[in-house]
Amino acid sequence: MADRSMLASLREWFTPRANTRNVIGAPAYDPGARHKLAQLAMTGTFGDGYYQDAQAYIDALVEQAHAVSPDFLARTAIHARDRGHMKDTPALLLAILSMRDTALFVRAFPQVVTSGRMLRTFVRIMRSGQAGRRSLGSRPKAMVRDWLDGASDGQLLAASVGNDPSLADIIRMVHPRPGNAQREAFYAWLIDRPVDTSALPPIVQELLAFRSGVSEQVPAVPFQLLASLPLSPGQWGAVARMASWQTLRQGLNMLTRNGAFDDPAIVAHVAAVLRDPERFRAARAQPYQLLATLKALDPAVPPALTEALHDAMEHAVDNVPQFGGRVVICPDVSASMHAPVTGYRGSATSAVRCIDVAALVAVAVRRSNPAARILPFAMRVHDIDLGSDDTILTNACRLAKLGGGGTDCAAPLAWLNARREPVDVVVFVSDNASWGNAWVVEWGTGMMQEWIKLKARNPAARLICIDIQPYGTTQVAERPDVLNIGGFSDAVFDQMAEFTSGRMETAHWVGQIMARPL
Repeated sequence: MADRSMLASLREWFTPRANTRNVIGAPAYDPGARHKLAQLAMTGTFGDGYYQDAQAYIDALVEQAHAVSPDFLARTAIHARDRGHMKDTPALLLAILSMRDTALFVRAFPQVVTSGRMLRTFVRIMRSGQAGRRSLGSRPKAMVRDWLDGASDGQLLAASVGNDPSLADIIRMVHPRPGNAQREAFYAWLIDRPVDTSALPPIVQELLAFRSGVSEQVPAVPFQLLASLPLSPGQWGAVARMASWQTLRQGLNMLTRNGAFDDPAIVAHVAAVLRDPERFRAARAQPYQLLATLKALDPAVPPALTEALHDAMEHAVDNVPQFGGRVVICPDVSASMHAPVTGYRGSATSAVRCIDVAALVAVAVRRSNPAARILPFAMRVHDIDLGSDDTILTNACRLAKLGGGGTDCAAPLAWLNARREPVDVVVFVSDNASWGNAWVVEWGTGMMQEWIKLKARNPAARLICIDIQPYGTTQVAERPDVLNIGGFSDAVFDQMAEFTSGRMETAHWVGQIMARPL
């Protein structure tokens, strides 16, 4: 008979011991400070989650930001903004970096603060005290001034939309040095000082002329600067012609109510813009944003625009890789996955839930891998048949209607093992809040043990675990055949392709962040 101590040693060798607890107290793995920071940065937003509130998330983010090197902190902030398309977390990481390494802060600032909205977010965070101070400081002030002085007239006008702080607050705070008389007049106008209208930039003169009724020509400005004016349907149509991709996506219901789409030519123009892949990519749009728009669309919106959004959704996931071999996708449909994907944010709470994003990823992967099997799970695996000819949205909604109950991340792997199914790639989309059957596992986690069993039958199999809620633990330990990543942007699909092709074998996700230039 084999020695028991030897069996215990083998068990520890093949199944690493769980070294932490997840958000609900069940065994889990701590992926380390760098991985944890990356996951928080790519999935976290300043809203309350299912298991923790916004402040708990911010505290965790700040803790991990101080636990890594300034170099990794800078790269993560840039990666979260550039690849994850995040809006809040990169600004907070940049604020922390400003106090840890001034030189890296200066290099990272222009790569994170890419719009007036991000500028206002950065200043708000700096003044909030979340980063450790309540003032900007000399170097951040200088960088904010540089951004203001380098911005175009159109960028400054767009940045004037929004408060807390307003652009006027920021100008009063940092005292930018205008390089010419026109910019000096522009700054004065933005902070409500008397100014000679003829000295203002042409775009501002056009706005003021339109507001006063001197001109009937709709200026090419953000529609928020026109919303209080009594525009005709034809004028709203002109607004639609000049609007950006994101403005159109967000404003379809408003434009419909105001008669902009009474003109078929406007409908055709907007439909062409919405389905344009280049415009979509330039807008840094995320697939889940299209899902949110489709879910909130007024029935009165012209059908041609609804069809254009569906086409845009197909384009949004056209970089999902073809894996080859036998693919299994496991979307978590448990109760916690019904939380809003960007957290509870009062009136700004997204209609898109974590379960919607999990379903979207599952259906998108299957679209590129038609033979893939989808195994939705909570405490057990659900059986569902999805129409191969239906839209991504239709099938995602069918998946999202499942759900409820507890979470057992081991369930799909146990299902595959019980049937001795051959597998090459397994993709999980979950929040990792697994607890089902957790306390009957003597070593590691149930999911880790089931993965090792599956690997014994399928030595070349790979596991991709996509985490879409920032709780900071994993259910499977880091290994060459396991990729733990976070996020819900289309960047996740790129990372999946890198991993399954062998181009992200040893460095994994953290290595990919470290590889990006500063």
